[in-house]
Amino acid sequence: MKIPYYPGCTLKSTAKNFEDTTRAVSDVLGIELLELPRWNCCGTVYSLSSDDLMHQLAPIRNLIRVQEMGYDRVTTLCSMCYNTLEQANQLVKSDPEKLEKMNSFMDTEEDYRGEVEVIHYLSLLRDTVGFGELPVKIPLTGLKVVPYYGCLLLRPEEVSIDNPEKPTILTELLTALGAEVVDHPYKIECCGSYHTVDYKDVVCEKTYSILTSAQKRGADAVVLSCPLCEFNLDFRQKDVERELAPMPIFYFSQLLALALGISEDFGFDQHYVDPEPLLKKKGLLR
Repeated sequence: MKIPYYPGCTLKSTAKNFEDTTRAVSDVLGIELLELPRWNCCGTVYSLSSDDLMHQLAPIRNLIRVQEMGYDRVTTLCSMCYNTLEQANQLVKSDPEKLEKMNSFMDTEEDYRGEVEVIHYLSLLRDTVGFGELPVKIPLTGLKVVPYYGCLLLRPEEVSIDNPEKPTILTELLTALGAEVVDHPYKIECCGSYHTVDYKDVVCEKTYSILTSAQKRGADAVVLSCPLCEFNLDFRQKDVERELAPMPIFYFSQLLALALGISEDFGFDQHYVDPEPLLKKKGLLR
C-alpha cells in the first residue's frame, strides 16, 4: 500500500525517533510512505479566527501537494500537524467561497479541489491494517502503560480520531501489542502546550499531575503521539520542583517497533528519561 506522508518540521529534528520508528514499522507492514515533495510547515496550530484565511494557506498548500501526486489521501504522525491540516481541510470543504478566495491567493499553485482526506497514522493502522493483524513477535508482556492523547487528536470533535471524551484507540493498539493498559483521568488533559516557553511553571505542574496520576495507578510509562507533549512530559521532568520519580515517555511507534521485533535504533538516546532500563527490567530488551 502506498500513501502520501506529511512529516512536518519536528519529525525532521527533535522527534526524528518518531519518524524513524514509524518508517521501520511501515516497511514491515507493507506501507510505503511517500513523503510529500516541497512540503512546508503546516502553520503549527489552526487559526481560531473565522476570517483569518491567510493562516490557512500553509496547510492547504500541503494538501495541494497530495493532489499533485495524484492521490486523494495523506497520513501524518504529529497530533498538531494532523489537527491543523484536517481543520483547514474541513473549513474549505464546507465553505466554497473561502476555498475560492484561498485559491485566488495562491495564484501560482493549481487550485485545491477539496478532495483530499487527512488520516492520522493511528487511524491508518486501525482501519486499514487492523490492530489484530499486527505481526507481533515480542509481546510487551508485563509492561504497564498509560495512553496519553492530549488535546489535538480529539478536539474539536469534528476532527477527533476517536471518542473525544472516552478514546480507546491507543488502548486497543497497546493491548494488541501485549501491554497492560492502565486507565487514568488525565489522558485527555492538555500538557500545557506552548506555555512551556513563557510559563514553564504551569507546564511543570501539568507534568507533575499527569505523571503522578499514572504512577499512583501502577503505570511504568506513558505512550503518546505528539512531539510537544513528549517534550513537556519527558524533558520538563527535570524542571519539576516537587518530588517526582522519573518516568519514561514513549511514542507509540517505538513500542510498536519493539513489539514487531524490529532491531533498528529506537532513538531512546533522544529522551530525557532513558527507557532502556525499564525495558531491560521487563525482559523486552537485552
